[in-house]
Amino acid sequence: MSIAMIKPVLMAVSGICWSVTYISLIRNGFKERTCGMPLFALGLNICWEVLYTFDGFASDPSAVQTWVNVIWACLDIVIVVTWVRYGRALLPAPARRHFAAFTTLALIACAMAQLAFYLRFDNTVEASQYSAFAQNAVMSVLFLTHLWNRGDGRGQTMPMAVAKCLGTLVPTILGGLIESLNVYILLMGAICLIFDVLYIGQLHALRRQTADDSIRNSAR
Repeated sequence: MSIAMIKPVLMAVSGICWSVTYISLIRNGFKERTCGMPLFALGLNICWEVLYTFDGFASDPSAVQTWVNVIWACLDIVIVVTWVRYGRALLPAPARRHFAAFTTLALIACAMAQLAFYLRFDNTVEASQYSAFAQNAVMSVLFLTHLWNRGDGRGQTMPMAVAKCLGTLVPTILGGLIESLNVYILLMGAICLIFDVLYIGQLHALRRQTADDSIRNSAR
């Protein structure tokens, strides 16, 4: 099969996986009254999507990726709503006292980070790729530390964790091996995979421990 045939399929798989991730975070966030995505992961994500949505409409409004970015941005806006409603409890005490200011500062910092990539590269496609893999590496680390710090998996599910892992692994293979040999994408993708697998394992162990505790408590 040629790259022209493989690329749309892999891009569709990645898009579906990330959509499943966002929808799962939204559904379980409202259901369990929490925000399943760490603040800075959410900030980097929504700033990337908004930035490249506007860029897409300016350069190629008919492109499929432009409209995928629109959908992702809308889903992330809903996740932001779960953060605004339930995120205060997830922060340390000093940040809780200044919740609105700290959240705003975090979003501004994330927007500045995304703009740094956007303005550094002459090629928008390269800017979006390099910033996406950098933010995904950060997100993978944050999801794991977020789980450890909270000590519970509220707002997060195994399907979401697996979908998130595949959503990054597929474009890593596409951009790092199939389209061309790109060491940056491969290294960043490897970081994502390592921490995503650790996250999946830790979430599974936590879910099983919670189920075992529930069985023991009901047997008393």
